[in-house]
Amino acid sequence: MGTSSATGRSRELLARPTVVLTLGGGVLLLLDLLAQLAQVDIWIIGGSLPFSQLANYLWTGLILGLIIGLAGVGLSLTYSILNFANFAHGDYLTIGAFSGWSVAYVIAGLGSLDIADLVLVTAAPSDVGASVASTPVAVLVGLFAAVVVTVLLGLAIDKAVYKPMRNSEGISLLIASIGVAFVLRYLAALLFGTGRLGVTAASQIPSTNVFGVTVSAHQLTILVVAVAVMVAVHLLLQMTTIGKAMRAMADNRDLARITGIPTERMITATWILGSGLAGAAGYMRVLTRGTVGFNDGYLLLLLIFAAVILGGIGSIYGAIAGGLLIGITSRVALVWVPGEFGRPIAFGLMILLLLFRPSGLFGGVETA
Repeated sequence: MGTSSATGRSRELLARPTVVLTLGGGVLLLLDLLAQLAQVDIWIIGGSLPFSQLANYLWTGLILGLIIGLAGVGLSLTYSILNFANFAHGDYLTIGAFSGWSVAYVIAGLGSLDIADLVLVTAAPSDVGASVASTPVAVLVGLFAAVVVTVLLGLAIDKAVYKPMRNSEGISLLIASIGVAFVLRYLAALLFGTGRLGVTAASQIPSTNVFGVTVSAHQLTILVVAVAVMVAVHLLLQMTTIGKAMRAMADNRDLARITGIPTERMITATWILGSGLAGAAGYMRVLTRGTVGFNDGYLLLLLIFAAVILGGIGSIYGAIAGGLLIGITSRVALVWVPGEFGRPIAFGLMILLLLFRPSGLFGGVETA
């Protein structure tokens, strides 16, 4: 029965003109990519593509995907347990980035530079010299500070805004979260300004060449930290009492309450985990870019939502997989389109994959 049902579903999909065109277009792009790597001109774009360039696209896409996936895990958790889309999530990344790098700057430059310039992250990056190679303690403490500040922020906002509205409809909470997002965004602009602030100097970040791929110390740091955090979240949800209670709440909050699970405690745990992951993602995003701005989290928010939807709303594994797909696609798309079109291509991938699997790659509403 299952096999015949799957076969019928496949035939139904292939009968759709949109799906057929999508498959055909994907095959043509793959052939073109292989032809460019082989330096053979064909009918789409032609020309040649050095393998090292493609490898660099894949590597930078992987790093971006890990950051999006990390932030997506937090957003997916809050959605599955609190049942609303938190549009302020992107601005949690911004607050995490600014607060973390403010602390890192103070530790790295204390005693040699003006304290106000360090706190406001306006000191010249070359004077501070903040990097995982030259000031590892400052960078690690800054990451910890970003997590702590964002957790405290998330708990405070929940108590002041979301908790009184806990029994309201999802649309009310969604609109409230948009208001929170604006407040946080322009609070960051008021404190740190509306311009982009340089944080790390590229010349002070060690890098090496691995099979034609430029790998920096900051990228390696992001890879290690992101993977370690994702494994820790997996173990938390699967192996601990709190994690199992959070999963039960995601399945059925009323049933969880009846069975004695302290729902308010689990909601608090959800905000701690979700906000902390957002702060860490925002802080590490600056490691890849070297700059920070008041609307960074807002600009990344749509990609985070795309990753969560693509992976399957409520699934942490789906958020990770969706983040990797979105990140890699937005970079590999540069083979065919200019840089500013990378994001639209990533959203196009989300739409096309949802044609085949409307519930997402890991379709479901469980946290793990």
